[in-house]
Amino acid sequence: MPQPPTHADASRELLQTLLTVLRARWASGPAGPRHPTGEPVQTTSLRPRRTKAVVVLDLAATVPTAIRRALTGRGDGSRLLGWSVLAVLALVVAAVLLVASVLRDPERLAPAAQDPAPPGGAVIVPEPVGTRGTAEPTTSTPSASPRPSVGPRRTATASPSPVTTPGGTPDGTAPSRPSRPAPAALGADFVIESPQLLSYGAAVTISNPGSVPVTGWTLVVTLPRDSLDVTHVDGASATRNGATWTFAPDGTTGQVAGQAQVRVTFRVTGPPQTSAPTACAVDGAPCGGVTG
Repeated sequence: MPQPPTHADASRELLQTLLTVLRARWASGPAGPRHPTGEPVQTTSLRPRRTKAVVVLDLAATVPTAIRRALTGRGDGSRLLGWSVLAVLALVVAAVLLVASVLRDPERLAPAAQDPAPPGGAVIVPEPVGTRGTAEPTTSTPSASPRPSVGPRRTATASPSPVTTPGGTPDGTAPSRPSRPAPAALGADFVIESPQLLSYGAAVTISNPGSVPVTGWTLVVTLPRDSLDVTHVDGASATRNGATWTFAPDGTTGQVAGQAQVRVTFRVTGPPQTSAPTACAVDGAPCGGVTG
């Protein structure tokens, strides 16, 4: 008497049918060309194309045989093992279906198109929600109240005061200094003193008629002959150029004070009648007492 089919037999037959259908579908490949009437055109090929999915399905087709052997075992342990294998087989079938769907339509896993990045490295900041169309409240600042006008102010004008300079002149001009008087021209007088037979003594008095001192002077005495000599000079130093003798002041007669005088004396080797000076001058001014 035949035994009724069990759940294991039904599951095994359903899984085997499903694998056969999937294998036939993948082995047939994509739909071929169709006739204008809509019917598919029969194409013949020498060898069917084997893809990765077909290889996976071939491996899965060998699983029912192993399941049949596990389910036909004896004892509770064999039955528990059979159900475990059936659960594992279900997981394998689910994985196979997932791999087949990915291989058939890989575009499903492609990432969604994103907006292109802005050129130049610019950063786009999203606008906060609720800010569009809302205007910022404006606060009015109370204006300052105008100050009450006051009558015209009187500006006190100070009268200019005279500016006094350190010199004491109110007009600002520098005070004039009293001009210092210029030194006066010196004068000289020549006299013969203590005449002797072959020589005589001479004295020249240089005077300052002004009030300003005069520093420095030059006395020039011309004798009638070059053979005459001058000795015993006092109050000056003498130099000779032929018959002309030039006297310059020494340390005691260099400055002639105002309204004062200095004296220069010397001795000439010659009789006074024929050896008297023919010319005498101090700073170019002729001396008194020389007739020439």
